[in-house]
Amino acid sequence: MISVIIPTYNRAHFLREAIESVLSQSAFRSGKYDFELIVIDDGSTDGTRELVEELRGPLRYVYQSHQGVSRARNLGLELAKGEFIAFLDSDDLWLPDKIKHQMNVMETFPQLMGCMTEEIWVRRGCRVNPKKKHKKYSGWIFPYALPLCLLSLSACLFRRQVFKEVGLFDENLPVCEDYDFCLRYSLRFPLHLIERPLIIKRGGHKDQLSRQFWGMDRYRIQALMKLLQLDLSPDQANLVRWEIWRKAKILQNGYLKRGNQEEASYFQNLISKMAEELQSGLK
Repeated sequence: MISVIIPTYNRAHFLREAIESVLSQSAFRSGKYDFELIVIDDGSTDGTRELVEELRGPLRYVYQSHQGVSRARNLGLELAKGEFIAFLDSDDLWLPDKIKHQMNVMETFPQLMGCMTEEIWVRRGCRVNPKKKHKKYSGWIFPYALPLCLLSLSACLFRRQVFKEVGLFDENLPVCEDYDFCLRYSLRFPLHLIERPLIIKRGGHKDQLSRQFWGMDRYRIQALMKLLQLDLSPDQANLVRWEIWRKAKILQNGYLKRGNQEEASYFQNLISKMAEELQSGLK
């Protein structure tokens, strides 16, 4: 069985298409795989419940008070019954053969814990090309994932065991929870990339979380600091410290431009701390 989890918050205008893109999967319509679709409504007030209840299929609607996307995803994981787990953001769409291609890979390589597809990006209704920094990689992606999240949850399929070994989504992070998960996953497992675009990522709208928070690197640094508490190799630890140093420099300059000396001083201290640890590690 494949469990599909859609977290959503006030996105009824996108949600119907997202759900229909799951129900239209060729792998499900053929009857080859059992599946369940769990929609976790994170406190919507826009008619999301009524929209979901109109639709038919193996669809479960669960409402929670507004607690954030990490809690919504974790609740979906608690309820999921499938051996395989897939997420779909409510503003994204799957192309009809996404799950078919991913299950072909997962069945061919039974030791593989996760795979991801390429994406089609649409911003404000227009197709755009990802920048070079967004290039996706296959295999052990940890060094490439440090600058920014290279794991697109809507494009992934995981074995359930992943979440037992890597852990759940960090509910203390209002954003960048996918970056945090990506780093923990990529330390533990390789990720296979299907070099074919099988999802449509729709962005540029005002309710995107990434547009609601200034200085996203604040939360990426939180995720990186957590990694330093894990059993990293010396090389891995130094890669993490370099990335913290780099992101802290960006934030320090940003806070100085905004006249926020207190926050700038915090990141200056963090820069000094990482520099000392790096210097110590090089001796």
